[in-house]
Order: sequence, then C-alpha cells, then structure tokens
Amino acid sequence: MFKFIIDLFFPKVCSGCRSVLMTNETVLCTRCRHEIPLTQYYLDPNNGAVKKFYGKIEIEHASAFVYFNKKGIVQELIHNLKYKGHEEIGVVLGEWYVEDLKELQLKTPFEMIIPVPLHPKKFKERGYNQVASFGKALAEGLKIPYDDSILYRTKYSKTQSKKNLLGRSENIENIFDVILKEENHNKHFLIVDDVLTTGATLEACSRALLKIQGAKISIACMAMANS
Repeated sequence: MFKFIIDLFFPKVCSGCRSVLMTNETVLCTRCRHEIPLTQYYLDPNNGAVKKFYGKIEIEHASAFVYFNKKGIVQELIHNLKYKGHEEIGVVLGEWYVEDLKELQLKTPFEMIIPVPLHPKKFKERGYNQVASFGKALAEGLKIPYDDSILYRTKYSKTQSKKNLLGRSENIENIFDVILKEENHNKHFLIVDDVLTTGATLEACSRALLKIQGAKISIACMAMANS
C-alpha cells in the first residue's frame, strides 16, 4: 500500500526520455531500449574502439556497448549516472552488455575486471565511481572478480571533456599506477570505463597495468563517442 502511494505521487521515470515507466519497465522505457544505438563491436575484431589504440598500446580486445551522440538518449543516461547518482543505469547497461561479452569470453577469457579509478578527492566529491556498478554487473555475469584496489590514480585532474587531443594526452600521462602483487601476474585484465573518446585515459591505465608481469589488457566501455 505504501509503495503504491509513493509510486502515485513520485512515479519512476525513464532515465533516457523522462517518460513515466510502466509497471514492467526498469530504468529505461521500452521505446528508449529499442532506440539506443548499439555498436555490435563485439562481432568485429577491428572495430572503431580497437582502432583508437592502433600503434599506441598492445591490447587483446576493445569495444563499447553503444554509441554516444550529443543530445541523444545515451548522453542523458551517462549524465544521470555520472552526476545524478543513478548507479542503477550502470547495472542495467552491464547486465545487457554482458551477454555480448560472453561471446568474447569463450575466445579470449577475461580474468579480472578493473574500473578506471577516480582520484580520492574526486571520489569524495562525487561519492561513488560511476563505472563501478557497470563493472560489477559485468563481473557477476562473467563470473570473474572485480577489483578496484590494483589500479589507482596518483594525480587529481579536472574533466577532460573540453580539452583537445594533445591537451588530454599531456594532462593524462603518468597519472595512474598499480599495486604490484605476484598473485596478479599473467592475468588478462578487462578495464571498464564510461565513454571512450580519444582513448588517452584508457591508454594510460593500460600502460600502468602492463607493469604487472605477463599482464594482458582488454577494454570495455559503456559508450563510444560517435565522431
């Protein structure tokens, strides 16, 4: 009865278009689910995400679940996840995307999921890492560990969104490091992030993780900027 009253006066709305959700809908309405632009990158070993890292860093695989378009549904989702505390969006995207990644898991098994870390100051400001819920959903679906203690950010930096490619690369260099443990030697790490743009942040994370003996790197993002 109490839940009915709450839903009556404060109905749950779609995180993509703000329309009221039907009883059988969660986070996204049916229309938005059908309109989200899926990349299908997991089917293409030479997809657009992989090409971001050509000649820069050695990776086993890279992909993104959906395309990020300005003023589109995905932008609204990422904004609500990153700045409005709607971590359930990451869970839904992770549970959706993990079905694709299971296909890749058969060919090149991932052994541990590592989120792109926030600096402790940024974490305190935001209260959570927006990538965590996505990464944990993938870890649960793939039945592999999620570990946010191995890779860490050494320097606090402001948002990269308004910087050009050169500016991002200069600002992001050497701001990640790893805790070296023998138990992590020879592992295949899947780094997860929200939006893949230039790839500078993920390249820096990969370089840090490759300090681990025998490490292999793959990358999975919620979205990729559709340039």
